[in-house]
Amino acid sequence: MFTGIVAGTVPIVKIEEKDFIRTFTVNLDGYSDNLEIGASVALDGVCMTVVSIENNLVKFDAIEETLTRTTLGSLSVDSSVNIERSLKMGDELGGHIISGHVLMSAKIIQIKDRGEGIDILVENPSDVRHYILEKGYISIDGMSLTIGNVSKDSFALHIIPETLRVTTIGKKKVGDFVNIEIDSRTQAVVDTIRKSMEVK
Repeated sequence: MFTGIVAGTVPIVKIEEKDFIRTFTVNLDGYSDNLEIGASVALDGVCMTVVSIENNLVKFDAIEETLTRTTLGSLSVDSSVNIERSLKMGDELGGHIISGHVLMSAKIIQIKDRGEGIDILVENPSDVRHYILEKGYISIDGMSLTIGNVSKDSFALHIIPETLRVTTIGKKKVGDFVNIEIDSRTQAVVDTIRKSMEVK
């Protein structure tokens, strides 16, 4: 489990294509203390399992489902990704509970400067539209964010300067894709209400 409070960004230094998986080698310098094989690490919000550690170079395997459902399939060597180590008992919960199970990716359709921050419009995918609610939580590339205005076609995100400094979101451009994970509590409530309305 994760909190959506991204620790920083790290570079992909190697990508290996294998028969059914793609192996990413990531330089976790500064974020690898006490890391063990089998541990969970979120890369751009995707829960990945550590398969190899050599100094600060850590390997992760991604299967086809992960590559097609998330933005990991479009990454290349020297791409930077947001990183968060898994939540430990006693850690401060600064964002909201995130599983790292990304549902899909969605396109950025507008970016506007707003003071030292930025406002972003992201397409509102029809498959998850009923879960995207104004003032609700959402995970975007592993970042715990509050949803702004919502329309049928898009939803707004308001990004503060600290988030721009710590994450990759400030380097995104219109047309780029971001990973989306819906807040599980929102999903449970919406599904319960929708089912109760169907019964009636």
